[in-house]
Amino acid sequence: MNQDPFKEYIRESEPNKREKGYAWQTAIGLQAVDGLKTSKYLIDTAIRNIEGDISIDEANSLLNSYYEENPKQDPGDRTEEADKVSVRIVKVLSETGFSFTPNEYISIHKKLFTGIYRHAGKIRDYNITKKEWVLDGETVLYGNASELCDTLEYDFSEERTFSYKGLSINEIIHHLAVFVSRLWQIHIFEEGNTRTTAVFFIKYLRTLGFDATNDIFAENAWYFRNALVRANYNNFKIGVHETTEYLELFLRNLLLNEENELHNRVMHISGKFEFPPKANDESIKANIEMQKVNDKSIKANIRKQIGKIIPGLSDKTVDHILRIYEAYGTAEAFGRKDIMLLTGLKATRASEVIKLLTSAEVIETVKGHGKGKYCFIKKLSEKPDYEGSV
Repeated sequence: MNQDPFKEYIRESEPNKREKGYAWQTAIGLQAVDGLKTSKYLIDTAIRNIEGDISIDEANSLLNSYYEENPKQDPGDRTEEADKVSVRIVKVLSETGFSFTPNEYISIHKKLFTGIYRHAGKIRDYNITKKEWVLDGETVLYGNASELCDTLEYDFSEERTFSYKGLSINEIIHHLAVFVSRLWQIHIFEEGNTRTTAVFFIKYLRTLGFDATNDIFAENAWYFRNALVRANYNNFKIGVHETTEYLELFLRNLLLNEENELHNRVMHISGKFEFPPKANDESIKANIEMQKVNDKSIKANIRKQIGKIIPGLSDKTVDHILRIYEAYGTAEAFGRKDIMLLTGLKATRASEVIKLLTSAEVIETVKGHGKGKYCFIKKLSEKPDYEGSV
C-alpha cells in the first residue's frame, strides 16, 4: 500500500487508538529489515484492532485461520511470516511486563517466531556469515557459536551496572547506540535477530523514560539494520572503521524527534554513491526541507511509472525494482549479485528481474564495469506526479 493506513489513528486525540496505530506501524515497518511485506488482510485486521472491534488475541486467531484456509502457493513467499510476526510484535509491545535479562531477549524471539522458524527461542550452534549490500557483499563478524551465552550475559551485565546519571543527552544516545549494536552483533539466533533486537530495545527504552514507538522504525527499518552493520564492521585497508554515527542519527530521530536525513546510500562503504549535501547555508537547508516534503510523492510516482511500463507486476516485485532504483539510479552500474544483496532474492529470481527490466527497456547492459552489469535507461523520478499537491 502506498498510503499509510495508520496515519489517521496516529493523529487521533484518543491515546489508545494513537498508541495502537504506532504499534502496528512499527511492527509492519520492521518487516522491511528482511525485505518482507505484509498483506492487505493484515492491514484490515489491524484497523479492526485499532478501532476496538477485536482484541489483539482475536486478531492473531483470525490471521491463523486465514492462512489455514489460504495456504501459500509459492514456497518463497514470506507474506505469511510478515503478517504473523507483525501481529506478535504488536502483542509484545502492548505487554507492560519486562525484565532486562537474556531470558527476556530469548523469550521475545520465541514469541515472535514460534511456528515460523524451527529454532524459535533457541541459540544457534554454528557460526554464520551474511553478505551485506552496505558492505559491498562483505559480512560482519558475528559472535562465535561456542561463546554466545557468555557474550550475551556479559553485555547484559555491563549494561545493567552502567550508570546514566550525570550524562548529557548526547552521551546517553551514544551509549545506547553502542549497547544495541553490540547486542545485535552477537546474533544469537539463526534468523530474526534484527526484529527481536528492535522489539527488545523498544521495551528497554521505555524503562528509561523514552517513548520509542513512532514512525521512525516504520519508515527507516532498513536504515536501522544497515546502521547496525556499519557499527560492527572494520576494513582498515580501505579506510572503513566501525562507527555508531549513523545509528546515533537514527536514535536522535527516534527519541528526540529530530529530523536528521537518513539515507542508506550514505552508509555504503564503497563511497561510490552520491552523498546528500550538508546544510551549511540557508539555500541548502531549504532544498533539504523541500526534499523531505517531496520524497514520498517521488516514490509514489516511481511506483506508478513502473506499473505503467510493466503492467501486472506484484507489489513485491515493484518494491524490489524501487529499491534497486533508489540505490543505483541512472548513474551507477549493478549486477545480479547487487540485486540479491539489496532484495534478498535468490540468483534465479534476481536473473528474472533483470530479464524483465531488460525486455521492458528499463535497464540496459553497460560495458566497462565487468561482465553482467546493467544501468537504468529511464530516469523514473524525473517528472513527479504530485496528485493533490499545491
